[in-house]
Amino acid sequence: MRCLYVDLDGTLLGPNASLLLGADGHFSLLGVRALEACSRAAVEVVLFSGRRQASVHEGSRLIGHSCYIFELGCGLVVDGELQWLTDGIEPSAQDGSIFEQIEASGAPALLLERFEGTLEYHTPWSEGREVSHLFRGSANLSEAHALLEEHGLGWLRLVDNGVVVAHAEQMPGLPIVRAYHLIPAGASKARAVARHMQARGYRPEDCIAAGDSREDMDAANVVGTFWLVANALDRDPTLEADVAGRAGVRVAAEAYGAGVYEAVVTTLAERG
Repeated sequence: MRCLYVDLDGTLLGPNASLLLGADGHFSLLGVRALEACSRAAVEVVLFSGRRQASVHEGSRLIGHSCYIFELGCGLVVDGELQWLTDGIEPSAQDGSIFEQIEASGAPALLLERFEGTLEYHTPWSEGREVSHLFRGSANLSEAHALLEEHGLGWLRLVDNGVVVAHAEQMPGLPIVRAYHLIPAGASKARAVARHMQARGYRPEDCIAAGDSREDMDAANVVGTFWLVANALDRDPTLEADVAGRAGVRVAAEAYGAGVYEAVVTTLAERG
């Protein structure tokens, strides 16, 4: 094992996005111990997250690693060098940031109009982003993509990045609230993982990934094993159908950082 790709919120980080809280809300060092086990075994750790670049950069710096993936795979940083994985759509002095270019296309307004009452910006986390427009709510992805295609916006896609836990005070009329990212169609966490593997010369069998959403799970297509932490199924039971029979996907018995620790030590033991 040479590399661990790990999601932040809902995976390495416990309740309230804390590295030091376990599933029961009490203090836990298991997430840190997962990182320690990787360090002892000379395994690189790459954070891959839907968060903004500045946030993932800071997290990566805190754990002592120099590569990270941000805004759902739209950007990859390898040893300080930034690569946009957005199909040639890049920031420019003329057109502004990628976020501004997506806004100027009219796609966000179109989606908010179609899904009025069930889709809204995921404030405050939707603010200050470089690429993706971040929403919360409930939207039919097939309908959303058909709408984008109909208006000549097929270069964009709306991505389900998992269930938002603390939603009761945000959209109380919906039984389940999900986070959605509007991003360039070719961007994905799996693509960014594959690009990093290529840069490092890693083979699929050298790598594992851990996460808690469908978008995270697509990394199973490029790494040897993908681990879904247990809390993912607690929050979104519909994931169980996606996991069933899917090659390269394992479900951890433990949640959050404890699940990442389980993934790391199990893999090291099995391959030792």
